[in-house]
Amino acid sequence: MNAEKIAILVDSGSDVPLEYREKYNMYVAPLTIIYKDREYQDGVDIDPGTVYARFSEEIPSTSLPSPAVVTGLFKKMKSDGHDKVIVVTISSGLSGTFNMLSTFGPSPEGLEAHYVDTKNIGIGSGFAAIRAGELIEQGLPFNEVCRQVEDAVKNTALYFCVSTLEYLVKGGRIGLVAGMVGQLLNVKPVIACNEDGIYYTVGKARGREKSLKLALEKAVEFAEGATEYNIAVVQGAAEEEGKALMAAMKKRLPNFRYAIEEQLTPALVVHTGPGLIGIGVQRLA
Repeated sequence: MNAEKIAILVDSGSDVPLEYREKYNMYVAPLTIIYKDREYQDGVDIDPGTVYARFSEEIPSTSLPSPAVVTGLFKKMKSDGHDKVIVVTISSGLSGTFNMLSTFGPSPEGLEAHYVDTKNIGIGSGFAAIRAGELIEQGLPFNEVCRQVEDAVKNTALYFCVSTLEYLVKGGRIGLVAGMVGQLLNVKPVIACNEDGIYYTVGKARGREKSLKLALEKAVEFAEGATEYNIAVVQGAAEEEGKALMAAMKKRLPNFRYAIEEQLTPALVVHTGPGLIGIGVQRLA
């Protein structure tokens, strides 16, 4: 039920799995992946495997969605019969996507728009778009959907571990995470977004296995007190570790509504490199 004809626009860096994009009829603004020889649209004409395969020759850069593509998406929403749109983006502390999209103003192509800066990345952002889909399906009025999605942002966390900080450093996304210090000692940070949507270190552990366990503990701790939640484990070329962590998550947090397992979108692969594991929790009640 969608009496107010509300659309959802999400950027590809929010990494909403195809299943949920289709379920809630989301429109996606793809980030741009830039190689020396050409540009690609994230998840449209390039896949994660291609990015990994080309790392040995070139680490590409990323940029905002094309304004022309975004304009086309707003026009399509209107022609598809929508009157309103909730725009969900990755953190303004990590990307200019929120600022660029919000320049389209409160009524792009005649749509009433509400812009949500999730202050998060990947599924930590995507959870907000999924929540918007649920609320719209329930038939809630637009203003109430917007309010509850903003609440959902505050009740979401993503903790992640990378094999190396090299890709975050090269992409200028290192934030408040200490640079390469400690790498020789095999000290691995567990990283999250702070309230400003900037990466920071929430803990450190010696070695890969202990850092993944610490990330899991942080996620379980975040869920404490909630009676229902969504959980996610995302990975970049670390499928077996991802499966093991999801099994552990389900055991530790059995009262989940959605359990999402996903390979990262290509644009996020660019900034994290192979070996990324992210553990997400969204408290629902």
